[in-house]
Amino acid sequence: MKLFILPLAAVITLTSMSLMQDHNRLSAKEKKAGWQLLFDGKSTNQWHSYQNKPSDGWEVVNGELHCKEQDVAHRADLVTNADYKDFEFSFEWKVGKGANSGAMYHVTEDHDAAYQTGPEYQLIDDLGYAQKLEDWQKSGADYAMHPPSKIMAKPAGEYNHSKIIVHGPHVEHWLNGEKIVDFQLWTTEWEQLKAKGKWKDAADYGMRKTGRIALQDHGGGIWFRNIKIKPLQ
Repeated sequence: MKLFILPLAAVITLTSMSLMQDHNRLSAKEKKAGWQLLFDGKSTNQWHSYQNKPSDGWEVVNGELHCKEQDVAHRADLVTNADYKDFEFSFEWKVGKGANSGAMYHVTEDHDAAYQTGPEYQLIDDLGYAQKLEDWQKSGADYAMHPPSKIMAKPAGEYNHSKIIVHGPHVEHWLNGEKIVDFQLWTTEWEQLKAKGKWKDAADYGMRKTGRIALQDHGGGIWFRNIKIKPLQ
């Protein structure tokens, strides 16, 4: 029997292609459970820039959705074309050194910025960010409202898995298999947190009961893949 030895570069290429094919797909089980793919690894057809503003900061490369750090003339967040009320939103992400971004939900496009309506799941380089971070600024936090119970993010350059569950007023943030934030929207406690913090002058922050998912362009340096959502009844 003849043995064929592939050059190392060819092996790496084949492995990379195999890994790419394993991402941005739904299994038969996921399809049956009601999951919907929001990124196919090839296009942003299910997304648009916030308020359809000019944007050249996003690109799809090697099956990843990348927010560029450089050579960007117009920055804008990406938002889904569809609205979601109750859902489980799952995605993988990695940041470059010192990068900062976020995933927002229940976003409506009637304000200057997505964060003026949508609560934000913070995505940041916890270890390499230039300034000292408060707990409410760290990865997985309900930004400026609820800090994560654990610091679970991987170092810059490594992929994390995140999950946001919204069911009525109940919200959960998960990071790398651990639930790190759990809170109720619109309670007295929630209203008090909002009133004394960053969102005290943002009247519509967190008040929507349905809206779009937004991925934040905060200067770039973040990659996404395996973005999917399951609407909940």
